[in-house]
Amino acid sequence: MISTVMNSPGPRGRRPGNPDTRSQILDVARRRFLDGGYRAFTLRAIAAEADVDSALISHYFGSKKGLLNAVLALAPNPAAIVDLVLQGDLATFPGRALRAVLALWDDPETGAPLRSLIAGAAHDAAFAALVKETMEQAVIDKIADRIGGTAARKRAAAFYAQIAGLIGTRYVLCLEPIASMSSDEVIEIYRAPLSLALDAGLQS
Repeated sequence: MISTVMNSPGPRGRRPGNPDTRSQILDVARRRFLDGGYRAFTLRAIAAEADVDSALISHYFGSKKGLLNAVLALAPNPAAIVDLVLQGDLATFPGRALRAVLALWDDPETGAPLRSLIAGAAHDAAFAALVKETMEQAVIDKIADRIGGTAARKRAAAFYAQIAGLIGTRYVLCLEPIASMSSDEVIEIYRAPLSLALDAGLQS
């Protein structure tokens, strides 16, 4: 008897992991987050678009939160930016902070993920809690440690609140004339109130 051996194709289905799979998942997740915000950021949709088994997302990132943290790590890093602008004289810190914030938000490349952060936090409580935790640890706590003194965290929070208000006015609501002012004009207006927020007069 002559046996005929036929080569059959391998199992079909989603592609398994390989050195490029993690990057592929991350690229898809970032694009979905930027295009559709947090609501479009579902593991099933990301796995389908990346053409991988959803178990691979858990393998590489642990959870949806882990994947989101990896995506946000591609965006401007608040902690690194704060560390940078906190270097130098505290008297000129408000101006440095304003210039850094305006540069990030005015740049389309870095402004897009920041807008997605705001939109996601506004529509999802879990995501809002993640953003809140990040801002408290990466921004407010670092500023408080640097300025020191009584009620340092309260003063740091007041400082941050004014910048958050500026962001909402200029980049979210696009209210005029703030939206169309130059960076120098905005810094000139906001430098004094930001300095006041850090002033010893608020330490009671």
